[in-house]
Amino acid sequence: MPVISAPHAYNEGQLYVDLESIMGRSLFLKCEGFNFAGSIKLKAAVEMVEAAERDGLLTPDSVLIESSSGNLGVALSMIAASKGYRFLCVTDSRCNLSTRLLMEALGSEVHVIADLDANGGFLGARIDYVRALCAADDRYVWLSQYTNPGNWRAHHRRTAPEIARQFPQLDVLFVGAGTTGTLMGCARFFRTWHRPVRVVAVDTVGSVTFGGEPGRRMIPGIGMSMRPPLLDESYVDEVIKVEEADTIRVCHRLARRGFLFGGSTGTVVSGAMDWLARHDDMGELTAVAIAPDLGERYLDTIYQTTWLEDLYGEHVLGGEEVTAGSPAAEPALPAPVGGREPLNGAP
Repeated sequence: MPVISAPHAYNEGQLYVDLESIMGRSLFLKCEGFNFAGSIKLKAAVEMVEAAERDGLLTPDSVLIESSSGNLGVALSMIAASKGYRFLCVTDSRCNLSTRLLMEALGSEVHVIADLDANGGFLGARIDYVRALCAADDRYVWLSQYTNPGNWRAHHRRTAPEIARQFPQLDVLFVGAGTTGTLMGCARFFRTWHRPVRVVAVDTVGSVTFGGEPGRRMIPGIGMSMRPPLLDESYVDEVIKVEEADTIRVCHRLARRGFLFGGSTGTVVSGAMDWLARHDDMGELTAVAIAPDLGERYLDTIYQTTWLEDLYGEHVLGGEEVTAGSPAAEPALPAPVGGREPLNGAP
């Protein structure tokens, strides 16, 4: 049993769920939510903070600042509390209430952006706010998860090798695309591995990460309203886009079997099931998908009937197939009905 003195010192990386009995096709789901930050974002947060410390960017007077839709904000809140830094998370109205409350419980400040940017998202407005604060007060240190190479290096050093050790005969890897840190780190690792691995990026409809028209996106954690600076599409073999309604149905299907996962996981599993159904002719494949977090932070959104029906209609959890192409799809059961201001002197 490990004994730790800092919360970021523990991160379970070797837990997988075999989804064949639930989804009808073999898929191993790598569960990244078993750490004190509750998500895969802990890896990138540790990498970026420790690099900033090594480079002398952080001092006792520094204030960490980051734009985040939720999980990275929680990870940085936890690390900041442990190391004695102040932290301001700039998020937007799609961030789950429980996530905002969690960051504040850890001692962080949270600023919520409500204005849409030119692409119909919040990211541009969030980044503009961060830049304005940094320009006005040199205490702020912006890690910039969207451009920081530590974001992808964390997964090149840890996430991908963990998968490689567990599945030496890996054929295909499904990774959700947000900042694309996880995607790029894993794709770079497997590009030079001992056997070819097909890396499939899973995005959400309405995201412009891989091009296309921007659209409404209500589930945080996956997709972008701008092209991610870290993205190098030459490392990606294929891209799948998933409708948010399919994300929701997969999340509820997994929950009906006792596995409560977040929205990004529902998106990745939906995309993976669709891809596997279309590649039956390739025979038995060893397939892995990455689950970035668990589902408790989404209880007031994707697991709340009123929220779902208001945004997606009353039949979103109806008797349709859970994901396109999945065999023996089960009909979903009816679901029961169930920031602060910035620092003084900042603009």
